[in-house]
Amino acid sequence: MSRSQNNRDTFLGFAITPLTARRLANFRANRRGVWSLWIFATIFFVSLFAELIANDKPLLVRFDGQNYLPALIAYPETAFGGEFATEADYTDPYVIELITAKGWMVWPLIPFSYDTAVKGLKTPAPAPPSARNWIGTDDQARDVVARLIYGFRVSVLFGLAVTIISSIIGVIAGAAQGYFGGWLDLLFQRFMEIWGSIPRLYLLIILASVITPSFFSLLFLTLLFSWMGLVGLVRAEFLRGRNFDYVRAARALGVPNFYLMFRHILPNAMVATMTFLPFITAGSVTILTGLDFIGFGLPPGSASLGELLQQGKNNLQAPWLGFTSFFIIATMLSLLIFIGEAVRDAFDPRKQVSSVPR
Repeated sequence: MSRSQNNRDTFLGFAITPLTARRLANFRANRRGVWSLWIFATIFFVSLFAELIANDKPLLVRFDGQNYLPALIAYPETAFGGEFATEADYTDPYVIELITAKGWMVWPLIPFSYDTAVKGLKTPAPAPPSARNWIGTDDQARDVVARLIYGFRVSVLFGLAVTIISSIIGVIAGAAQGYFGGWLDLLFQRFMEIWGSIPRLYLLIILASVITPSFFSLLFLTLLFSWMGLVGLVRAEFLRGRNFDYVRAARALGVPNFYLMFRHILPNAMVATMTFLPFITAGSVTILTGLDFIGFGLPPGSASLGELLQQGKNNLQAPWLGFTSFFIIATMLSLLIFIGEAVRDAFDPRKQVSSVPR
């Protein structure tokens, strides 16, 4: 076997089929999508450790011969010789003096969390960019960089959660419709027509004004509609796949319906389904950003890109707020769209590449 052929049959140490090798080759041939995936994955991976990058608590405290990890564990002020049993405020000059008298502290790269009010600003908030606050502060004296890091993580996690859960629901619903057909398909189609005709944004606003907003409540409200995006596609694939000869033969041999649906037909339906997942993620991020922008999103004070965009609209004298939030949101959505285009090319049976890029 040639070295080139060996590269085609393995990927990250795992054996792959020729079809999977062709799809990987098509994906890697889309350089824009590959670079977008690397950039997006890197930024998201870094944001997962936001508490270690932007925090108003030290990463490490060496006090009286012992090590403490305030960024991960809450310690009372009495642990450092203070008077109160509540959690220590490491920005308090009194606590700083206690610790430095018998040890030292290691601070994160950005010594502010997303909800930290920056003290000692030379100008009223929102303060312009400076060496201390790289992109300035918002109108509540909170560091913009810290809020961007935490807000990016919240937005991506929300988008991924909506994509995964809605895809599972949509695939199951579409599979049941397409495979069984008949009255089940007819009634479910009528229900989807009625449910899909409801103005989604208005209903989300009404429900968000009644239910206490939180990450999980907004996730639930978004899932009420997002699952319908894949139902029609999966239903069409199952309507086509259930008439294949091998499926009819397996049914005649007594193979259970569940096994037929998810072992034989579903893999063919997932080919078209996978191409929509990055676009569903981008749409979910847009929904959360829009709700935060109009004030019906995450609770006040939460790290939110939409709320930062709203601040940019309300504070035109602070252009760094509007430009920064717009740039971050536009970059995030563009990366997701480029990744989606590369995934679409990977699963397109009409696309062929002459060789696998190394």
